[in-house]
Amino acid sequence: MADNNRIKPLSELNLMNRFLFSEAMDDPDNVITVLEIVLGRKIELAQNPQTEKEERKGALSKIARLDLFAVDTEGTNYDVESQIENTHNLPRRNRYYHGMVDSHLIDVGETDYNKLNDTYLIMICSFDLFGQDRYMYTFRMRCDEDPNILLNDGAVRIFLNTKGKNKDEVSPELIELLRYMENSTEETAESCKNPEIMRMHQRIERIRSSEEVNTKYMKEWEERKRAEEKARAEGKAEGKAELILGILEDIGKVSSDLHDKIMSETDAGVLKKWNLLAARAKSIQEFEKAMNDKNDG
Repeated sequence: MADNNRIKPLSELNLMNRFLFSEAMDDPDNVITVLEIVLGRKIELAQNPQTEKEERKGALSKIARLDLFAVDTEGTNYDVESQIENTHNLPRRNRYYHGMVDSHLIDVGETDYNKLNDTYLIMICSFDLFGQDRYMYTFRMRCDEDPNILLNDGAVRIFLNTKGKNKDEVSPELIELLRYMENSTEETAESCKNPEIMRMHQRIERIRSSEEVNTKYMKEWEERKRAEEKARAEGKAEGKAELILGILEDIGKVSSDLHDKIMSETDAGVLKKWNLLAARAKSIQEFEKAMNDKNDG
């Protein structure tokens, strides 16, 4: 059984890991290698790529955090994501991310929508999202009545599967890249015929051996563990608070103020006392009086 409290060394991470993927894709050469192999054409970036880029339509809208965002010299936009878990919402999440990217590609007041840049959303998955054993699934808008008619809206979505089996239908370079993404080792890199993958591996090895990156990785892991522990503690407190409210609702009507006071309490000791008081109380008023007396004491 895996020990969730043990940090996996940076040297053992593969490129499907979000942290290592982000660090690796800060290097434009790695981005170019991935995009050129996936798309099968030369790519020249117009600017340095952005990793962990946050997109938001408005102050109250949900944040979309893009693993990798890049723009080439033709103005084409690329959002590349690594995904190790099937969250069963990826097509719709992909749609949401596409909307986030598009919302920033045209100026306010612009009426010529032909100025909207072409966009590729590429999701690299360590599982087969569609169950057809393909390495690559490419989606463009087509007409239901005549599939030969393309909408040509400039939007392309690509889902890659590291466990594909249709070797005769994709390039050997793509298969090598996906194998390396999932097994980012010296042995895998050396087995690849495409020299760009070995060069990318050498750059990744420098990242893994960097003291600065290792410190950053450790810090992020510790912050994530603290957040998880806090969430668990808050979840336990919420459960205890709901138990108290359930007891009280059996003996009377709980006011909104009392409800909010109980639900906002996070101290396990206080909640335990309130639970005992609720179990003994014959009315809401008796509980509130006992609760206030305990607080005064």
